[in-house]
Amino acid sequence: MIAGAAAISALGSCKEASPENMNIVYIMCDDHSYQTISAYDNRYMNTPGIDRLSEEGYRFTNSFVANSLSGPSRACLLTGMHSHANGYTDNGSGSFDGSQTTFPKILQQHGYQTAIVGKWHLGSEPTGFDYWDILMGQGEYYQPVFICNRDTLMRPGYVTEVITDRAIEWMEKDRDKSKPFCLLVHHKAPHRSWMPDTQDLGSYDNIEFPLPETFYDDYLGRPAAEVQEMSIIDDMNEVYDLKMSDAEGEIHDRLGYYKWAGSMYRGGTGKGERLRSGRMNHEQQKAWTDYYDPIIKDYKESGLSGRELAEWKFQRYMKDYCSTINSLDRNVARLYDYLKREGLLENTMIIYTSDQGFFMGEHGFFDKRFMYEESFRTPLIVRMPDAMKREMPAESDMDVHGPDFGKNRHDISEFVQNIDLGPTILDFAGIDVPEEMHGESFLPLIEGQQASSVKTSEGTGWRQSLYYHFYEYPAEHSVRRHYGVRTERYSLMHFYHDIDEWEMYDLENDPQQMKNIYGTPESDKVLPQLMEELKRLQYLYDDPIRHKIQ
Repeated sequence: MIAGAAAISALGSCKEASPENMNIVYIMCDDHSYQTISAYDNRYMNTPGIDRLSEEGYRFTNSFVANSLSGPSRACLLTGMHSHANGYTDNGSGSFDGSQTTFPKILQQHGYQTAIVGKWHLGSEPTGFDYWDILMGQGEYYQPVFICNRDTLMRPGYVTEVITDRAIEWMEKDRDKSKPFCLLVHHKAPHRSWMPDTQDLGSYDNIEFPLPETFYDDYLGRPAAEVQEMSIIDDMNEVYDLKMSDAEGEIHDRLGYYKWAGSMYRGGTGKGERLRSGRMNHEQQKAWTDYYDPIIKDYKESGLSGRELAEWKFQRYMKDYCSTINSLDRNVARLYDYLKREGLLENTMIIYTSDQGFFMGEHGFFDKRFMYEESFRTPLIVRMPDAMKREMPAESDMDVHGPDFGKNRHDISEFVQNIDLGPTILDFAGIDVPEEMHGESFLPLIEGQQASSVKTSEGTGWRQSLYYHFYEYPAEHSVRRHYGVRTERYSLMHFYHDIDEWEMYDLENDPQQMKNIYGTPESDKVLPQLMEELKRLQYLYDDPIRHKIQ
């Protein structure tokens, strides 16, 4: 690893800067797809607040997770290790073991003040933080309940606004301004059930979102994909997911969500209305019902079925999801503006990412979990401190990666994973990275080093492949356990437990992963090398599953 102090001296055209004076603001959203960030993909919406970070910083075009699930992803971030090593393999794993080494603890030991505000979702009490102000459980969109250094309190307002308020308040009033700080801002949004702020309701009502080419995927040759329960057509719930909770109580669903979804969406105790838990105040409730009640009325009268119903569900999903993103983008801009106003951009690294990717109707899916690209890949944008920024390449020298790319003047295309975030933050702070961390610091890539010359724990040269392992089954959405390897061109994955199926994709000729070529003549030459690489990574990271692979 390159220590931060040495790294700073290597920056070509930067001001003198010292790592001990550098701050970190890490912003992570929950289930924010790269498809709905216009710096990555401009088909659906504009995100100027997030895009500004990209325009002034570095956009990673091949950023992935180690386990596409909320709690495990957070554990990978904190420890820099794959799930089997940090012990938090799935959301049902109990409590995260807070006694193990994490990057916030190490920062603390080296004089940093550390804080986390927002979603925690790891069962245990946060460790390694001087201040923590976390959502209870998954958190609520309206009037969210927080646990603030063990005190429980409800805060009025919309969750994204509230989290940003608390983050700014901590930086402004509560931190020790004589120390460098690391602040983790963990948003709930846009997690299911994608509840927008009242000011964003209807933002996309005039938009007809393009139906993904793979929306009506028949899953031919992919048994694991066929048996999942995360289909927009079959599994997305009109009442819970799409807010079709009517005052009359006439809309039912086969899973019985209608019996309690009304507590989220409807207020009062009037005729036909179910008692709600007080999540919305009167003003919020009025805005909510004024918007959704006409949609509910039209839905009840339409009698939609078949493909018409499926595509209506997709449009409603996209409108709610993108409307929820509006508040995120607005609040990223608000946080940036605070840092700028206070002169903190000079010495603060800003990271924007998501805990994993998300399906926006590709393969007919919503949610995540699979090693397929939309779930496996996650957005990652890094804005370096002004004092450490190197000269960006001329626009004519920009890397271009297709029609949706090109906004960022510096793209980094090397493989990075969420296990790399902790090591990178430590490296940035001038702190040695513990040997037990699986991740690598990608700070040298930001500094402009050639990937082939970067020093890593494996030697010289940046990684050429990625390892993935998903564990949560049996569980919601019925995505089978699987592990796999991803190279620049190919993806190989093995579904196991109550199924034994292999899938392999040529991402160059089949980027949408529709044709499983495992066991076909197309795979004959490449499959042995991929299998060897898979085994190598399992031994490198000491995954116990290696003993079961044939």
